[in-house]
Amino acid sequence: MNYAYYVYYRVNPDHLLQCQEACTAILAAVYAATGIQGRVLKKRKEPYLWMEVYENVKSEAEFEWALAEAVSNSQLQPHLQAGQNRHIECFSE
Repeated sequence: MNYAYYVYYRVNPDHLLQCQEACTAILAAVYAATGIQGRVLKKRKEPYLWMEVYENVKSEAEFEWALAEAVSNSQLQPHLQAGQNRHIECFSE
């Protein structure tokens, strides 16, 4: 079974460059560990609401481990809006 992961969060407008760099590092690390190329979307009319999308995930455990490690290494959290966290949703076909 294939899965799709959607990860959304609100970035701090004063930290856009840092958020972009951290997000790029997350995508690169996940790709290196799993071969899954993620992408980032920004909500229309809400440019500070970002969503990472990862599709065709076959191994949930492997992917989730790689994603958690990539996020931890990226130092993204300090650049999110105050009180905000990453929210992960997973869907199957």
